[in-house]
Parts: sequence; C-alpha cells; structure tokens
Amino acid sequence: MSVQFYGWEVVDDGASYTGVLLEPSQRPQNRGVYTMYHGTSVASARLIIANGFKQSSSGMLGRGVYVSRDKKKAASYPKNSSSSNRVVLELRVRVGRVKRIDKDNHPMQLTWHTHGYDTAWVPPKCGMISVKSGMEEDCVFDPKRVTVVAIADAPDTIRTELQELLAKTSKKSGRGDGDSADVCPLCKRKTQQGAQHIKQQCWKCGQNLCILMSKHFCPGRP
Repeated sequence: MSVQFYGWEVVDDGASYTGVLLEPSQRPQNRGVYTMYHGTSVASARLIIANGFKQSSSGMLGRGVYVSRDKKKAASYPKNSSSSNRVVLELRVRVGRVKRIDKDNHPMQLTWHTHGYDTAWVPPKCGMISVKSGMEEDCVFDPKRVTVVAIADAPDTIRTELQELLAKTSKKSGRGDGDSADVCPLCKRKTQQGAQHIKQQCWKCGQNLCILMSKHFCPGRP
C-alpha cells in the first residue's frame, strides 16, 4: 500500500516575523528581524525604555548598541554588579546587513560599518580572546534598529515599574497594541497595521491557507 503526501513544511529562520529565536550559533540573515537581549543597570534601563538606545562610544566591535540572542550573556551585565541592579531587556532588532567577525584583530573588527554593514556578529565559541564568555554577541550601529519590547528579567522590586514605563512609552510612540490591529486567523501571526495576509486554496484538499503558514498537511483520505 502506497501513502501519498500533500503539503509542505518549512523551517522559519526568525527573519520573517518577530518572536522566533534562532540558536546563537546560527548566523542572522541579512535584513532579518530577531529577538535579542540587552543587559543593563536599573537606572540605565529606565533611560533606555524612556528615550531609546544610544551608541556606545567604544567597545570590542567599535561604536554601536551591544546585544545578544543569548539571554545568559545579557544576564551577566553590568559586570561586577549585584543581581538587584541587573535588568535584561527583550528587544526587536532589525539587523540589516550582517558582517561575521570571528577572530581577534579581524580586518573589519572596528570598521565594518564603513564597509556598508549594519550589524557585526560574533558567533559563539569562535576563539576570540576578547570574548571571554565564548557566547554570541552582536553590535548594531544604528540605535533606531533596536526596540525594547519586553522586560525579560528584573528584580521583583522594580519589574512592575519598568513594565508600566514600557507600556506608556510604547503607547506614546504608537508601538502598543493599537499598532497591530489584527491577527491572521490561519497563520496566527500579527498582521502589519491590520493588512490582511494573502490566502490561497491547497491544490489538493481545497483547504484555505495563508502563505505565511509554516506547515500544512492535507487531511487523510479513505
């Protein structure tokens, strides 16, 4: 007895919509949007949420905003600080064009942006002496590419305050719930400003499908 299969299954690299996490060892795709993290102090978290990120003046990869897809990496900052003064911000990052920096004294380690790249990516366990933790790290040149979307971790005494500040700031800037008016009933992903996703019928079973669905299997037939 032969069994016929109709449908598809794809692997989402996280670049098509936010909320999907790639493993830190997977290279971020050019022009993708990813969930990343940034560790900072309580005082700095307030400023970042209220006013957005600012470029660091220097660092291993030069100027930019330092982030990571590895939450453990972000949770270790600020260095030499107690847990009561550490906050991890969850971010939406538009990486743009990405340059891999995977060795010490890389020729573009500090100049990648002048070569047309928007983000520098250091893969985990690449052997760079300057990355003692061996964890993944990213540097995004333009702070406008980085948006705070949630409080991933914070002391209990400050978490509610930061969440309320984030909600207030998001609403003021138009990034609150009102900015994503609908959810596609088929793929369950947020639509962009309420614009409906493109729908098609399966050529075999006739079921209505959204082109952004990651998986579809035709119902079994007798």
